[in-house]
Amino acid sequence: MSEQGTDAARRWTLRGAHTEYVVTVPAHGRWLELVAWGPHGVGNGPSPVAYDGPVPFLTAGDAAPIEYATDADRPFTGADLVVETMTGHRRVAFGFTEAAHDPAAGTLAVTFADPVTGLRAVLRYAVPAGADVVRRWVELTNTGNEPLRLARVGTGGFCVPTPHGALLSHQWGQWAQEFQLEHVDLKHGAFTIGSSQGVPGHLHVPWLAVRDGAEPDGPAWGVAVAWTGSWEITAERDTGGLTRIRAGRRLPDGPLELPARGTLTLPEVAGAYSTDGLDGLARVWHRYQRLLAGDRLVPRPVLYNSWEATYFAVDAKSQLELARIAADLGVETFVVDDGWFVGRNDDTAGLGDWTPDPAGFPDGFEAFIAEVRGLGLRFGLWVEPECVNPRSRLYAEHPDWVYQVDGRPLTPIRNQYLLDLGRPEVADFVHSTLDGLLRRYDIAYLKWDFNRPRTEPGRAGADGPLDLDGAHVTALHRIYDQLRRDHPDVLIESCAGGGARTDLAMAGRADIFWPSDNTAPMDRLAIQHGFLHANAPHLLSSWVTDAPGIFDPRPRSLAFRFVLAMAGVLGIGADIRHWTPQQRAEAAGWISRYKEIREVVTHGEVHLIGGPDQARCAVQYTSPDGRRVVVLAWHTGRSDGPGLLPSRPVRLPLRGLAPDARYRQGDQSYSGSHLSAVGLPVQWTPTHDADLIVLDRE
Repeated sequence: MSEQGTDAARRWTLRGAHTEYVVTVPAHGRWLELVAWGPHGVGNGPSPVAYDGPVPFLTAGDAAPIEYATDADRPFTGADLVVETMTGHRRVAFGFTEAAHDPAAGTLAVTFADPVTGLRAVLRYAVPAGADVVRRWVELTNTGNEPLRLARVGTGGFCVPTPHGALLSHQWGQWAQEFQLEHVDLKHGAFTIGSSQGVPGHLHVPWLAVRDGAEPDGPAWGVAVAWTGSWEITAERDTGGLTRIRAGRRLPDGPLELPARGTLTLPEVAGAYSTDGLDGLARVWHRYQRLLAGDRLVPRPVLYNSWEATYFAVDAKSQLELARIAADLGVETFVVDDGWFVGRNDDTAGLGDWTPDPAGFPDGFEAFIAEVRGLGLRFGLWVEPECVNPRSRLYAEHPDWVYQVDGRPLTPIRNQYLLDLGRPEVADFVHSTLDGLLRRYDIAYLKWDFNRPRTEPGRAGADGPLDLDGAHVTALHRIYDQLRRDHPDVLIESCAGGGARTDLAMAGRADIFWPSDNTAPMDRLAIQHGFLHANAPHLLSSWVTDAPGIFDPRPRSLAFRFVLAMAGVLGIGADIRHWTPQQRAEAAGWISRYKEIREVVTHGEVHLIGGPDQARCAVQYTSPDGRRVVVLAWHTGRSDGPGLLPSRPVRLPLRGLAPDARYRQGDQSYSGSHLSAVGLPVQWTPTHDADLIVLDRE
């Protein structure tokens, strides 16, 4: 239905489970702006973000809480959309034309048009039932007769009231050190994170949280980008106390061309709100990602991955030796990593030639998989289908399939090039390769890796500018969607040299994320702490290995490593052939305990307690019915002092419990009030540095 005309009719409210998002088109009709964003009822009163006062040396739009701004609306403080005509003219100016609002479905579409260029923009919103996340995207259509150049194509702006300064939280990193949570006190000016790598990247996560500086434990607003390519988030606080977050695509290769009568749909960005700070905001994102998973949200199997045990030396004999031990431990899925295909003795050759190596599997790959399956294990396989080694049959036959600039040398990274997935024949090859493997072999798990960013901004023989980033991401998503449709029982793990490909678009397609190649205990604790602020536990793949620390080398027990890996999807990556009988028995015990709690880890409400840099560090999972509470706790300090001198237990304050209820752990019974106000006691010693505690409501 359409709503237009009176000012009252040009105001719409999108309601989530606990929140509302209220927008309006002002009387002048030039833009859509935010009225209020927060808990139910927040829009019933004066807008906390509206401003109609003086704007010296600026325009009214530079100070207004605009939802989607062209450079005519915000010429000085940053636009979301910048459009050029073929003669170089800018300043597209929109006018409101119509809107369609369906409160029951939680959707809104508001249309604007520019009479000069013929550009039309439909601003689309959706709030999924049961969520407190506002999904936003924009559809641009060139109704004119001349092409247009899009110099900036952000998806939208989110406005947050920050009268006492903006406290920004983001996650930075590098390979082996992803998801490092950090906070920035933004008094004035702008803060920008992003990626130009054609992939979300290791350096920053496409996620940002904003709180008012005077209330760090109070309301929190979050923004995330659902785009598996180059992206950008910018937060800018003005002198009037408003912080506006621009989010969407970044264009590292220059402007896009929108031909006459052409249409472009910009990526989704999402906004989240919680009254309970960063911890509550994490739960909002968790609930949303569980909705994205749909009926695929089931506890993931315990897996073993052979990479750290055998590296490239993959053959049936060594893999079956590992598989037999893994099965005895209680592992459920056995994944053969890199090195299983022809020519792959190291990382310099073979990539692209996805045929099992007959030298490594002399009885045939089918027979090998059958033996693994005969142990009661599902079978999984590592692939990196978007990349190719120069020393491969595929590259010899199709050197034009990789990204390249005519006449310029190629840039090898990890001895490989990147396939141009935007070429239909390349996308068909990648899809048919993976589809063929899944149809021919009994594969239940696919680890899809991606070990290099895009460096060359070109395509062999191309005539004119291309949207390489957009074409690659679109093809990638399409292949994922096709594989999920045709092979619904196959779990897909998204990996990109660790955590370089984690975004909301992939959270709706991949079943699991590999957050880092770093599996050392203290390093991994910091990585997972950040990860769980933006991602749900069912997406967190974590392995128990024997890896020493890179950034924090303090040793930790096997128990610590298992409890840490239980925070998400439990896996093992160590060379278990060298574990002692005592270590194997301990591992089997932990795996058995994980199977008892993984339903709660998968579906439970998560509370993050403390952190890796604090004296207490734990994660609490409470089952949806409130009957079971699982607490994973880790000792973060020196391990050579606790228990040797007088001390009291560390207390972990639990959250969301019924104060009058009783919760039992073995012979010990606690009230909910005690666990919340005083905390659950844990006692660390030199040999006891982690704990799994299960509390059942009596």
